[in-house]
Formats: sequence, structure tokens, C-alpha cells
Amino acid sequence: MCGILAVFGCLDTSQAKRARVLELSRRLRHRGPDWSGLYHSGHSFLAHQRLAIVDPASGDQPLYNEDRQIVVTVNGEIYNHEKLREQLNSHKFNTGSDCEIVAHLYEDYGEEFVNMLDGMFSFVLLDTRDQSFIAARDAFGITSLYIGWGLDGSVWFASEMKALHDDCERFESFPPGHIYSSKQGGLRRWYNPPWYSESLIPSTPYDPLVLRRAFEKAVIKRLMTDVPFGVLLSGGLDSSLVAAVAARHLATTNAAKQWGEQLHSFCVGLQGSPDLKAAKEVAEYLGTFHHEFHFTVQDGIDAIEDVIYHVETYDVTTIRASTPMFLMSRKIKSLGVKMVLSGEGSDEIFGGYLYFHKAPNREEFHQETCRKIKALHMYDCLRANKSTSAWGVEARVPFLDKEFINIAMDIDPDWKMVKPDIGRIEKWVLRKAFDEEQNPYLPKHILYRQKEQFSDGVGYSWIDGLKSHAAEHVTDTMLGNAKYIFPHNTPTTKEAYYYRTIFERLYPQNAARLTVPGGPSVACSSAKAVEWDDGWAGNLDPSGRAALGVHASAYQESKNSVAANGSVDMLGKLPPTMKENVGARQIVIKG
Repeated sequence: MCGILAVFGCLDTSQAKRARVLELSRRLRHRGPDWSGLYHSGHSFLAHQRLAIVDPASGDQPLYNEDRQIVVTVNGEIYNHEKLREQLNSHKFNTGSDCEIVAHLYEDYGEEFVNMLDGMFSFVLLDTRDQSFIAARDAFGITSLYIGWGLDGSVWFASEMKALHDDCERFESFPPGHIYSSKQGGLRRWYNPPWYSESLIPSTPYDPLVLRRAFEKAVIKRLMTDVPFGVLLSGGLDSSLVAAVAARHLATTNAAKQWGEQLHSFCVGLQGSPDLKAAKEVAEYLGTFHHEFHFTVQDGIDAIEDVIYHVETYDVTTIRASTPMFLMSRKIKSLGVKMVLSGEGSDEIFGGYLYFHKAPNREEFHQETCRKIKALHMYDCLRANKSTSAWGVEARVPFLDKEFINIAMDIDPDWKMVKPDIGRIEKWVLRKAFDEEQNPYLPKHILYRQKEQFSDGVGYSWIDGLKSHAAEHVTDTMLGNAKYIFPHNTPTTKEAYYYRTIFERLYPQNAARLTVPGGPSVACSSAKAVEWDDGWAGNLDPSGRAALGVHASAYQESKNSVAANGSVDMLGKLPPTMKENVGARQIVIKG
């Protein structure tokens, strides 16, 4: 990941203003510690902090077209840049950078080229011929981007809020899948897939081979790198599949020629956590060079303020999950690794969160997956991007590949629904696609391991420790008066109140607090999905253990509630072979 900062229409063009732009750009240097660049012409400034992944030797930014009239700064990776170069054979390329393609595409196609890009990206482009500019963000918001406005009429763009909040009168998150055009006067959506409307329910039959091939292709294209890399491996289904596919195909890539054919894998957790055990088993099965990192609850608590500063949120579940990822990324960078593959996005696409067990029908199931994908930029994408880039590490997410999502979201949602009576657990369509008998991708019990949210899987005492720490610092009176202190997104728990006070101290502007989503949630659900079960209203917690009667290690009071209301042993309804696959963990569905 890189850091970009751009200012257009700035009335002050003095050397002092140039120095100020450089100063603000340095707030993003953690994202790009390898090189700094600044372009200044008239009322426009484009600054860049580079993390060199592709073409480290000559790909410094800003980048230009042949006559240097088009100037671009890009954060991200364009995986199909070589194919696009073939279409632009009349152009002369000055670097081997995948990002240079943006300037030349603009020359040939104008503002309508963004949908041609296959990758994760945020970019800003200045056309010096008429001083017009555009900015765009990838389809799902994998890379972070903000837009702001100054009192002098200037328009600002930055990879992180911290580069805007002191100098902009107003700022907000730049919406994913959108382009801002100075010529056309504002934002418009460039990404328009069929599923986006939510109302059209797909009916394509499930084809496991088509799904598997699409995912393998998504992983392979993300092995494009000129620097050391690895994979984040929690031992859950999603990260294990990413690792399995990467390990299987690594030998055929150019990356293997530079860095060897053995994949490096990384895991973090409290001593004895579920993730550490499962990840070690998967790593041994796949033959990866495995790195296991431990942290204590106190280590995590000590890092909370740094995490909130870097991730720029007060959302409870995001902070819970970002902290171990933040700590792990520091260890990863210390080993010289600059890029990792990660498993974000799968739960949103396939309804993998445990609350999806209660989806009442295929229509609501599909609509909830659509809502979850659209919100990724405020939650998991934000966490994965900023927790890693805090230490100059880039996270790539194969599940959020445009082609793969088009295929996955076109499947009739009836195939995705949890159906215990016929042996379908959450994400069954994904598990089945990789359930290969002749040449297995993963051990059966890993392939059918119950969903663990990252903040749970690193060790259940992590969340419990956070709650206890917050309770020591937030009194009942403080929480009782929260609605007066924080009228917007009022915290309803001491943990939420604790995070909010830190956030407000770091980012006191009203615009900053408005960038963070709110609303009730259980086990990471949307507010709408909370309505699926009457019992959830009194147990609003983003942990997967809050899914009453679903999680095998649900909160103790939830177990009592389920027992009192009657329950069904899901494991008893599975076929005998799948009982063995699921292993010893008993999944209980409330009747």
C-alpha cells in the first residue's frame, strides 16, 4: 500500500503551502516508507508515499504520460496491467510499474477507463492541459480513500483521514466503486454489477468447478510481486483456502523464481488460541514455512490507542480484530516481508457469519450479502488495509476479485443457505467446491471448521480482557450520560465508550465521527438482520459468540437461554461422513 495526498484549486500556492502539503503527506509515510514524491503546478499539489511492490527500482511516483501532461498518483495494484499494455502499443512506458497504465488509459479512453482496471486501487489524476482532475476508488473499497473540502474552495484527497482532518472544513470517506470528476462536477458510480440493486435475486445453479476455478484464478493473479511475500493463515476456512491455492500454484509464477517455491505463512494469537492450533496444522499439511506470533491481552490493550490512530474508527468489532492484525503486521515487516494474501470478503459473499443460520428465506439471505459487501470498506477492508499499512505491509484479498464476485453473487442464494437437515453448514458452496477426494486442498475437518471471527479466533480471553479493561476505566455514570456526550452513534457499552473517548481525542472534528458507521449488530450482522431473531435484540455484540444457539462456544448465558427454549443438535442431522469432518465441536441451532 502507498499513501496519496492531493489538493486541487488551492488559492495559496506559496512555498509555505508546498511545505504544508509535504508535512501532511508525511503523516502517511508509514503506508509508503520506500520513497516520497511531490508534484506542484499552479493551484494543484499531488504527493505520494511509496511502498514498492512491483518494479521497486523505477516505479517512483507521481507517474506521467509521455509528454508529462498527465500526472497520476496511485495506491494499490493493477493485476491486468500487462494485458492492458498490449492494448496500448502506441504508447511508450517509462517504468515497469503496474500503476503507469492509468495515465495512458486516460489518454486513450478519457474518464471511462476505470472499469477496465482489474485490481485494488485508489488514484488521483491531473490533466494539466485544462487543469481538470479525477479521483477513483476500487469496486469494494479495498484501498482506503477520503475526500475533503477547504474553506478556499479547494478539493482534497488522501489515503487516510489524518492527512485531511486539520486542514479541511469537511471530509468524508470516498465511496467505493465511484469516480470524482471536476469536469462533470462530482461523484458518479462506475461499478454497476447486477447484484448491486439487491432486488434482483439470482437463479443460476451452483457449479462447484466454476467457483473453484474462479477463485484459483483470483489467487494466482495476486502473486504478482517483486518483493518477499506470504499469506495470513488463521486456520479458518477462508485463509486456509487462500494458502492452499497459493501453495499449489506458486511454483508456476515469476514470484517463485525470485523468492523460492515454499510459501511463508503467518498467524497470531494468545497462547493456546483456536487459530494457532488450526493454523499450525494447515501449515504442516501444506508445507509452508510457518511463523507463529504470540501476544498477551496486555500487549493488545497497550496498543489500542495506536490502533485507533491508524485504523481511524471507534467501531468495536473493527478495533477488536485490528489489534492482533496490527501487532502481527509489525512482526511480519521485521522479517522483510512487504506483501501478504488475506481472506477477507468470503463471509460477506457466502453468508458465512453465524447469524446467517437464521436467514428466513433466499431473498433476505441474498439482500443481506449485498448489504455486507457494500459495507466492507467501513469494516473488514478498512481493518485489513490500515492494520497492515501501519507497518508498510500490503494486504491483498483474492475473495474480493471482481470476476470471482460476479460468479459467486450470481449463484441462486438457496444454495448458500444453511440447511442442517441435508448437511449444509455456513459457506457450504465454498467448502464443497474445494472438497476434492483425489488431491485434497485441505484436511476435511479444516474444510468444515465452524466460522470463527478473527477477534474470537485469536483467543476468547482477548475480547473478555478488553471488556474488563474498559469496565475499569468507564463508570456506570459515564455510560449513563453517554447520550449527552456522544449524541451521534451513542456508545451502549463500556467498551464502546472507552474506544470512543480515544477516537475523539485523536480526531475531534464532527466530520471524523461521521465517517464511522453505527447501528445495532449481532455477530457482525447489519441492523436489518438483527430482526431475524427476537432473542438477539438483548444480546447485541459483534462477537460471533453472540449468535445465540449457533456458535459452539457461545456466551454462557446464551447457552442457558438456548437450553431453556429448546434446541436442535445440528450435528445429529448431518450425514455420518460430515460429522467426522466437523470434528468434536457441536453446533447447536435454536429450535
